[in-house]
Amino acid sequence: MDDYVITVLSNIAMISFIALSAYLLLITGEISFGQQAYFGLSAYAAGAATTMFALPIWAGILIGACVAGFVAMAVGALTLRLSGLYFSISTLAFAEMVRLILLIVQVQVEVDGEMVGPDGANGFHDIRWMFERNISLTEFMLFIYGLLALVLIALLLVERSRLGSVFRMLGSDDLLTEMQGLNTVRYRILAAGMAGAVAGVGGALYAHFTTYVEPQFFNVMLGVHALAYGLIGGLGTAFGPLIGVAIDVGFLEAVRFIQGYRMIVFGGLVAVLLIFMPRGILDEERVHRLKTLFSRWSHARAQGR
Repeated sequence: MDDYVITVLSNIAMISFIALSAYLLLITGEISFGQQAYFGLSAYAAGAATTMFALPIWAGILIGACVAGFVAMAVGALTLRLSGLYFSISTLAFAEMVRLILLIVQVQVEVDGEMVGPDGANGFHDIRWMFERNISLTEFMLFIYGLLALVLIALLLVERSRLGSVFRMLGSDDLLTEMQGLNTVRYRILAAGMAGAVAGVGGALYAHFTTYVEPQFFNVMLGVHALAYGLIGGLGTAFGPLIGVAIDVGFLEAVRFIQGYRMIVFGGLVAVLLIFMPRGILDEERVHRLKTLFSRWSHARAQGR
């Protein structure tokens, strides 16, 4: 497997984290254009942990996810009383504020005779944890997919739990949720924190895979794409956003003759799907049908034994 294929596959996995992050808010009925802020904050925090303070990679990822999660909860506490377009605009404004702050932040320390750390508009260079330990691209890709699998399993378990039911109830009807004696603001803040932490894991991995990040990487288009992946793949299951990422980063990247028109094709695809499949490819109804078919198949197979 050549480096190009490994890079594309790794990008699919890393972008899947921010897609899952946006998906978590979508099922609660909120549209966020700002999940790239948590992706970027974690990338910087995790990069600083391993590069400037020589912490192990697991500590860097944990720190990045916690920073992203706590900031997301703080922002949620301030904005989740808003709804609809007002909430969406507030998330976009916050993400742009984070990007502009990162453009001016300069915090560097001397490590082995070189200055390392965030350097404003010049970005954050030499996040070389992977290369310093002679870890190959393939090995790090498998590590990324391992963490993605763990996060996906955790989200699937949440979906089958009472918490997942509350999240979907929030997305359907706020008033009905309140009538059940549930604090809607508290659950929305929890969903925001979980979404921020999930994006944070992806950002931490991204920083260590690319070894260099800069504020411009975390622009509004990353947030728009993260949101679109859930809308394309479907809101019936956490597998939905992964389908959206695979279509955009995987298929459209692989088909070289349309790469120059990728944004046009992707935008057209989103428009068509929203017209004919408003809840995406794997919406709640299709997921229910698939589960029913699988249940019948499993029952028939058990009867045949």
